[in-house]
Amino acid sequence: MPPWGTWPGQPPGGPQVLPPTRLSPRVLLIDPVRTLKSLFVPLVGVLFVGGFSPRSFLWAGLGIVITVVYTSLRWATFTYQVVGDRLELNRALIGRSIRTIPLDRIRGVDISTPPLHRLLGLAVLRVDTGASGAGAQEGELNALTIGQAERVRALLLQRAAATQAAEGVAADARVEAGAAGAGPEAGAASPGAVGPDRSAEPEQVLARVPRSWLKYGPLSGAYLLTPFALLAGAIGLVFQAGQELGISASTARSIGEWILERPYLLVGAAVVLVLAMPLVGGVMYAIFHWDFTLRRRGDFLVAERGLITRRSVSLEHQRVRGYEVLDGIGERPAGVVRLRAIVTGLGDSSSRGQLLPATPRPYALDTMAQAIWPFTLPLERHPPAALRRRLFRAIAPWALVAVIAFAVGWLIVAFAAVALALLGIPLGLDRYRSLGHTFDGEHLAVRSGSLRRTQANLEGRAVVGWTIRQTLFQRQAGVMTVIAGVGAGSGGYSAIDVGESQGVDFAAKVTPAWIEPFRTSSPPPPNDKG
Repeated sequence: MPPWGTWPGQPPGGPQVLPPTRLSPRVLLIDPVRTLKSLFVPLVGVLFVGGFSPRSFLWAGLGIVITVVYTSLRWATFTYQVVGDRLELNRALIGRSIRTIPLDRIRGVDISTPPLHRLLGLAVLRVDTGASGAGAQEGELNALTIGQAERVRALLLQRAAATQAAEGVAADARVEAGAAGAGPEAGAASPGAVGPDRSAEPEQVLARVPRSWLKYGPLSGAYLLTPFALLAGAIGLVFQAGQELGISASTARSIGEWILERPYLLVGAAVVLVLAMPLVGGVMYAIFHWDFTLRRRGDFLVAERGLITRRSVSLEHQRVRGYEVLDGIGERPAGVVRLRAIVTGLGDSSSRGQLLPATPRPYALDTMAQAIWPFTLPLERHPPAALRRRLFRAIAPWALVAVIAFAVGWLIVAFAAVALALLGIPLGLDRYRSLGHTFDGEHLAVRSGSLRRTQANLEGRAVVGWTIRQTLFQRQAGVMTVIAGVGAGSGGYSAIDVGESQGVDFAAKVTPAWIEPFRTSSPPPPNDKG
């Protein structure tokens, strides 16, 4: 075995580099089961073709033995290790392959425990580098013991933080060296400067969602559609099973005709699905968000959740640039919101960035005051022209449909369009009330939406550019859309339909040095020279 030394820059007796290590041998009880799931249909086919003869059982048993041998070889030929400033995943089953993940690219290390893994005391560890696409360097260790997964996560996060801190010190040294000959302004701190070191702080529980609050889950609307999603999946399985069992198209058509001849079955099924929406949606929400806990562990925010599959997600605090406050049209009357982090280099921000599920607004905002920073400044209202645009866009399309339907005599469509146009009035008013923006000298906020309202609270230093957009209709109304470009989250956050001077002033408050040179200045005096 090579002489594994200490981490570069660590004093003698410091943390050791991780030597080549195999996964837990208990995974041999899981891998064959997972592999056999994909071989189930072929094995059953072998038995059917062989007429369930002894020879067919022999061939099926041989297939099972080959599967077990193959998974055992995969386990025996896979190791992982930390060498210098990188994590290496080595596999040498037939050809040798090495996946290398630089430690300074690690954005988070997540641990999940699916049901079968939890039964055996195992966990799946995933390394997130913030990359996307086919070439993303995502690492997975499936499976480690739970204690081993926690130790490996702590090791990787510690090494990643040490590497990034070393790079930050080197960058500061270069800045200071340049400042010595370039004046005092050259040594100013950059927007990406490393924040305070929290690695020595004890673990702190920031939020633990009571189980009684799981009742708020179906209010978001997405989980209410769970029965329909389950029905669609069941129908897909039935069609797939029919193809595997050789059911002819004529037989399937006969079954469909039999159902259509009994419309009360369809009506009854629709009623059952609608009545099951809150119940099934609430159950699915509870399964995903059971015992949701948010912790600060060193330099990371760690969110843990899940009943059947327990998932633990780590977010590096230094890369958090703000947070989103989300509430749907069903959540606002109950006074509950959801929270999601805005993080640089986060691959799957919609699920990995979740800081809190549906919780009462005061509790959520108090939690963010501890976890990130507080933001309580009221938002600035947008001009009346924005209200007119919201009402026009909510009412005019349906009013036009109603006029055309009345003209051609489609009375049912016409009355339905009139009803939707009338519903557009409160919808447009609510959309206008949701608009807003502000800046408190350090943080900015923009808000929009109605059916799904989102307020993004961002660090002012996170803004890397501005886009000012104005369509033909916006120019006629005297409004514009100002988009703050941020190297995190969705990449851009919009203040929609602000007044022209209001939008420019907003951008100038956040980044005055960027905007002031572009403000309209008084015209130069005329040139009298003949």
